[in-house]
Amino acid sequence: MSDEIKHECGLAFIRLRKPFSHYQKQYGSVLYGLNKLYLLMEKQHNRGQDGAGIAAVKLDVEPGYPFLHRLRSSAPQPIADLFFKVGQEVQELEKYQPDIKQHAGLMKGHLPFLGELMLGHLRYGTQGKNNVEFCHPFIKRNTNTARNLALAGNFNLVNTDELFGLVNIDPGEFQRQSDLAAMMEVVHHFLVKEDEINPNNPSVLNVLKKATPLFDGGYTIGGMTGNGASFVMRDAHGIRPAYYYIDEEVIVAASERAAIRTTFNVGENEVLELMPGQALIVESNGQYHIEQVIEPKERRACSFERIYFSRGSDEKIYRERITLGYKLSKRILENINYDLKNTIFSYIPNTAEVAFFGLVKGMEDYLNQIKVQRILSWGNDFDEEKLNEMITRKIRQEKIAIKDVKLRTFITEDSSRNEMVQHVYDVTYGTVRRGEDTLVVIDDSIVRGTTLKESIVRMLGRLGPKKIIVVSSAPQIRYPDCYGIDMSKLGDFVAFRAAIELLKERGMEHVITEAHDTIKELQRNNQLHTENVVRRIYKPFTTEEISDKIAQLITPAGFSIPVQVIYQNIEDLHASCPTNTGDWYFTGNYPTPGGNRVCNKALLNFLDGKNVRGY
Repeated sequence: MSDEIKHECGLAFIRLRKPFSHYQKQYGSVLYGLNKLYLLMEKQHNRGQDGAGIAAVKLDVEPGYPFLHRLRSSAPQPIADLFFKVGQEVQELEKYQPDIKQHAGLMKGHLPFLGELMLGHLRYGTQGKNNVEFCHPFIKRNTNTARNLALAGNFNLVNTDELFGLVNIDPGEFQRQSDLAAMMEVVHHFLVKEDEINPNNPSVLNVLKKATPLFDGGYTIGGMTGNGASFVMRDAHGIRPAYYYIDEEVIVAASERAAIRTTFNVGENEVLELMPGQALIVESNGQYHIEQVIEPKERRACSFERIYFSRGSDEKIYRERITLGYKLSKRILENINYDLKNTIFSYIPNTAEVAFFGLVKGMEDYLNQIKVQRILSWGNDFDEEKLNEMITRKIRQEKIAIKDVKLRTFITEDSSRNEMVQHVYDVTYGTVRRGEDTLVVIDDSIVRGTTLKESIVRMLGRLGPKKIIVVSSAPQIRYPDCYGIDMSKLGDFVAFRAAIELLKERGMEHVITEAHDTIKELQRNNQLHTENVVRRIYKPFTTEEISDKIAQLITPAGFSIPVQVIYQNIEDLHASCPTNTGDWYFTGNYPTPGGNRVCNKALLNFLDGKNVRGY
């Protein structure tokens, strides 16, 4: 999307089921597992660029020797940094024992991260700071092997304060800023309890059954204990994605199906989806079972995964993004009065390219219908030139915008910074006939509208089109997210700002005042979770009215070219992405009670002038 937002974290889990000597013989390297972990993380690098971490557990280690290792990085390229450091350790070993990689047992004994269990994580900072201390996995150490725990996940929780209270912990400053810290304390609390019942062989299933019903949020979490048990689990609504693959050599789980397919070169049907409320549990002996840990609820898998977050190399996601674009074609045709001859289609940014293909396909289908109708209407009244002119007509497509490398400036004043922002994208000159062509540009979604106003619309204006139509393959983003996406402040959303402007323009400020009073009353009665009051802000207006106001808000001052904004509608979103119906950021229909609470707090913060999160 043109507006940068930080979002979905990524998880990578590998359990080797054979001795290291097997992989050395079969694949020529004792580092097979580490190499696969690196690939699995790199193939999901789109999911986290604020940091990364890996943890490894070694099996059957003699008492007194370390068995749990962790490494984290917040470097500009954190995955590369992590595995560069691992590689340095291998090189250091080879200095003294050049053939050490031929000896699997020696490698396991000397290389910290050569473990049978591996957990990797890619982080986008949502809750908490971007220091390396906030990178997953987190670990809990204990002299009792089974009570050691490594934990990582793709999630946000909205009830962290309550969780600390449940395990009687007064959180410190660091813990307050990390929801993983709260999750870790709860899981570890029940792990210790289980270990007391069954020493050195606690039931992971029992731990999860007691801990996870307490979490309010969307999550996919992975964990490993010191004695070699491990798990990957998904929330009851399936909000966050999780996939797994199992064969005789490995058990693998990750946030994206395509990452597993590419890394292990397997077919689509071989990679399975971990269903809502389920856990993939791997025992210390390498045996596994899929358990329904908590009762599944209505599936509300995040639709943004299909629109934007997940990589489009997954064939289902690719087809869904094509459909998202295709579904918009009829409305765009209506808005350009079916004048394809004088309309140019393009996309910004590159991630919108697949939806653009779908949009163009819709235009081509319409154009082909017109060609057939016209040719049939001629009867015998045509010649070769006339026929050739008709059948060679094409949809006009151009690569209008090119994003330059990230511009940096030493200038600090706002006016100069705004000037720099205008040049983030460069334009392809000579593609548009000035004053004649309408320019249609598709984006994945429009969140803040800032980049559109300060850069993209100005840039497109330099081409001199008759009109600019900005199309979003996602519906209007109206409500905060609290399950993993960094969209937590209402004032950031251009749709919300548009609704507020409309209320003020039409003398309806009482709607804002009443919403504020209602939230205050709900807060006094501890009932913030019972109603999404923010819906009242949008209720007086149609989607088109808000879209028209958004078009005004993203139009730079003094800009003379008409700008229109067209959004995907909810019905076509669900038709395009039928398995991912989570749409709370569009509709306000939150899957957990904490969602309404966060949304109402966000409105309260906005009205009280507080630029802070709602959770």
